[in-house]
Amino acid sequence: MSTTAVTALVLDLAGTFAFALNGALTAVRVARLDIVGVVTLGMITALGGGILRDVLLGALPPATFSDWRYLVVAAVGGLVAFGLSRQLERLATPITVFDALGLGLFAVTGASRALALGAGAGQAVLLGALTAVGGGTLRDVLVRRVPTVLSSELYAIPALLGAGVVVVADRLGAGALVPSLVGAALCIAVRLVGVRLRLEAPHPPGRPDADPE
Repeated sequence: MSTTAVTALVLDLAGTFAFALNGALTAVRVARLDIVGVVTLGMITALGGGILRDVLLGALPPATFSDWRYLVVAAVGGLVAFGLSRQLERLATPITVFDALGLGLFAVTGASRALALGAGAGQAVLLGALTAVGGGTLRDVLVRRVPTVLSSELYAIPALLGAGVVVVADRLGAGALVPSLVGAALCIAVRLVGVRLRLEAPHPPGRPDADPE
C-alpha cells in the first residue's frame, strides 16, 4: 500500500471513530437510547456520509462493506461512548469537538477519494463536503432534529473549505499528507470558532430573526 493510501486510510478511520463517538453521545444525551440504539446511531453517523459518497461515485460495494476495519472502528467508538456516557452525557463540549473532528477528517478524505476515482475538481469538493455532513444529517433526522447542515450554523461551509484545500493542492501537484492535514485543521478550526462565537451562515434578505431558544 502506498504512503498516500495509508494516509487516507488512517485519516478516514480517525474520522470514523470521531463521528461514531459523536453520534453515540448524541444518542445518549439527546435521544436517551439503549445500548443498541447508541451503537447503531454512532455507526450511522460514522459511516453514512462515506456510503453516500461511494454510491454516487459508483464505487461499489462502498468501502464500509469491503473493509471490515470501518465497521469495527465505528462499533468500538459507539461502545466507548456508551461506556463513558455517565461522565459525558451532561457535557456539550465533547459532542461538539468530536463532531468538528469528524467533519474535518471526512471532508479531506472524501475529496481525496473522489479525486482518486476520477471526479473533477468541483465534484470532489462537493463529495468531500457530502462525506463530512452526510452522517451527521442522518443522525439528526433519526433523533428528530433539524439537520445541522440545514440550519444557519457554520457546518457545510467549513467542510467545503477543507475539501477545497485538498482539491487545490492536488491541482498544484502537491503531496497528499500536508494538504490533508491543513484542510482538516482549517475545517475543524472554522467549525469550532463558529460554535464558540455563534457565527451563522448568511440568512435570506428580510428574514426575521429566529426566536431565541
